[in-house]
Amino acid sequence: MAVQLSQSDLQDLKGKGFSDAEISQAVKEIEQEDLQGSYNATQQNRATDPRQFSQQSSFVTKDQESLVKWQLELNDILERAEHILRGDMPTFEGGHLIWKPNPDPTNNVLNETGVKAVLKILAMYVNRNTILSDYENDEIRYKVLDFGKRINNLLFMKAEEFGIDDEAKEKEKEMLIGELVDIVHSAYKRALKGGERRSLREMIQISQSSSTLGATGTNVNFNGSQQQRGVLNPMRYIAGKYK
Repeated sequence: MAVQLSQSDLQDLKGKGFSDAEISQAVKEIEQEDLQGSYNATQQNRATDPRQFSQQSSFVTKDQESLVKWQLELNDILERAEHILRGDMPTFEGGHLIWKPNPDPTNNVLNETGVKAVLKILAMYVNRNTILSDYENDEIRYKVLDFGKRINNLLFMKAEEFGIDDEAKEKEKEMLIGELVDIVHSAYKRALKGGERRSLREMIQISQSSSTLGATGTNVNFNGSQQQRGVLNPMRYIAGKYK
């Protein structure tokens, strides 16, 4: 979650002698801590998560991963798309969202052939190669529009083969196409002006610079261990607002 400093906070920090660059670096450290905390919580919940007993997806990831790889892993997006395409029913158990098979799969917009075909195409767009690219807005608009036209044409030309064989499914096809376009659009937006790559570089730089401050109280570990904010981080001087 992005840290938003008020003008009062900025004036207070500058009054204590911190430069704009030092404040910016400190904010990045705090945002990194938030990401680390989210990662740690995700790893801790996996052992007791009832979703491990729910309808399985082709994209489920079982191995524990580093923070950076976790940030770049898009399997959860593809997994959710697969569940929706298969008509799995979302429900909550123990405070967790799990997916259960549709008791009447004949009502699904796509049959198994259609689901596999769409997932294969989606995986070619929603991947690390896409989000780590560097696109301008015009390029993104063109690519997403082109994807929308292509997926629409495919579902039209292969409607019968993919199980879109009645009026009700034909009506739902438009919503399905819109959902697929939104997924691809979101992936491309992460690559706007190289934003995802820049974020990763900053994360690595923070890790490296923080590691050099170990003697002053900074402990940064990207494999899930606890992390302590460096004593030189000026956020320490804002009366507990970001602790």
